[in-house]
Amino acid sequence: MLIIRRRRGESIIIGEDVEIEILETSPTQVKIGIRAPKDVTVLRSEIRDTRDVNRSSPLPAAGAENLSQLVETIRDRALVAASTTPTKPAVLSPVPLKSNNP
Repeated sequence: MLIIRRRRGESIIIGEDVEIEILETSPTQVKIGIRAPKDVTVLRSEIRDTRDVNRSSPLPAAGAENLSQLVETIRDRALVAASTTPTKPAVLSPVPLKSNNP
C-alpha cells in the first residue's frame, strides 16, 4: 500500500485518467472528489462487499414452499449490509402544530 499525505485542494493522479482531489478535511473524516472516465467503476468498499455477497448467494425462486427460505436470505443480507454500513444518529424533526384557522 502506498501512503501519501495530501492537504485540501491537493490531488493524486492514478494512471492517465483518474484524479482524486482532497475537498475537505476534519478531525474524523475526509471528503474526496474522484474524476474518472464513465467506463471506470468507482465504488465504496462496503458497497462492493455487499454486491459480492449478493452475487454469491442468489435469491431462491419465489413460491409458497420457498417463502421461509426467502425471508431468511433477506434477513441475512440485511445483517451483512447493516454490519458494513456505518449508522447515522436519527434526526427528529418537530411535529407541526395544528392550526385552528380554517
